[in-house]
Amino acid sequence: MLTLKLLQENKTEVIERLRIKNFDATALVDRIIELDNKRKATQTESDNLQAEMNRLSKSIGQLMKNKELAEAEAAKARTAGLKDEIKELTTTLDSIEKELQQLLVQLPNLPHQSVPAGKGAEDNVIVREGGKKPELKDALPHWELARKYDIIDFELGVKLTGAGFPVYKGKGARLQRALISFFLNEAEAAGYLEVQPPLMVNEDSGYGTGQLPDKEGQMYHVGLDNLYLIPTAEVPVTNIYRDVILNGDQFPIKNCAYSACFRREAGSYGKDVRGLNRLHQFDKVEIVQVARPDDSYKVLEEMVKHVQGLVDKLELPWRIVKLCGGDMSFTSALTYDFEVFSAAQERWLEVSSVSNFESFQANRLKLRYREDSNSKPQLAHTLNGSALALPRIVAALLENNQTEDGIRIPKVLVPYCGFDIIK
Repeated sequence: MLTLKLLQENKTEVIERLRIKNFDATALVDRIIELDNKRKATQTESDNLQAEMNRLSKSIGQLMKNKELAEAEAAKARTAGLKDEIKELTTTLDSIEKELQQLLVQLPNLPHQSVPAGKGAEDNVIVREGGKKPELKDALPHWELARKYDIIDFELGVKLTGAGFPVYKGKGARLQRALISFFLNEAEAAGYLEVQPPLMVNEDSGYGTGQLPDKEGQMYHVGLDNLYLIPTAEVPVTNIYRDVILNGDQFPIKNCAYSACFRREAGSYGKDVRGLNRLHQFDKVEIVQVARPDDSYKVLEEMVKHVQGLVDKLELPWRIVKLCGGDMSFTSALTYDFEVFSAAQERWLEVSSVSNFESFQANRLKLRYREDSNSKPQLAHTLNGSALALPRIVAALLENNQTEDGIRIPKVLVPYCGFDIIK
């Protein structure tokens, strides 16, 4: 959430930078500033009346002592009137603050100065590439390989739940487990503390990281209990630090978590969502960091290098793209996507997003830090990244490593899988 101070002092810059995200904030920012000014004026009026009432209340005793009864009664009457006025102003102030909060959560985060303009994925900028694309003849897509080797059953998932909920079997299930363990071990080696979060969160957690109200329609809602199935472990892990004031000596704060993730993906259809390309339930290892503002972009680069190391070790051809304004999330200030090449589908598949949210989430979370006991608390920066999401990684591994003898397992995964080929 953007701060009122930022909007008041940098109105024109905020509006212009949000245009990079193709968001016209003019009317919204004007209304927010109008309400903030009204809030301040109302608060000042209430404070002044409260001060007058306090002064009169103190004077009544002295007036009674001096037997100035008429003046004392007048002061009592004025005090009663002031109470009513203050009560009315408090009601007005509550209404203003409620509307102000409702409007503030509708403003996206400001994009970083380096974010390119653009409307969609076609305007993203390739930063760098690595790995070697395999040269395959008559390559089968992963959904056919899954059926051929009986490792993923999409039809059974439809029977049990519906489309987008596959069932992993035999070596397919072991490959999933191997990838999760590999990603978690790599994160631990990089200094991330593993946590195992709940798979459901409350409204406060959804608002804290910005999924609510922006992505409400994309989340599975448990209506009876008013809980939400998590779309990513980012939500519960980052919310660990909601309403927390950290000490400077606690940095770096690095967490990782494995979780199932749930996304409705309303409106998704067509060839690009076939097989594992887009699911309603999938597994992912997430990395989360809380950083000082001055350090957060160095931290972002560190996280990008961590993900790059994972795809390198999996022997997958990859590329990193910087998202343009029109393809960025509501909450992000700067996002790098990782894509791996799918040999059979002959296209790039997104497998990770690594983002810096600057103070946007922290302001919602009331996540602050102070360097020492004499320092004033200030907003921290939050970052996260997929390290990694499994479905498209599995798709690329199956497709790129298919041979006449079976599907070869990358060397780094063999100790985790217990086999080197799927036959």
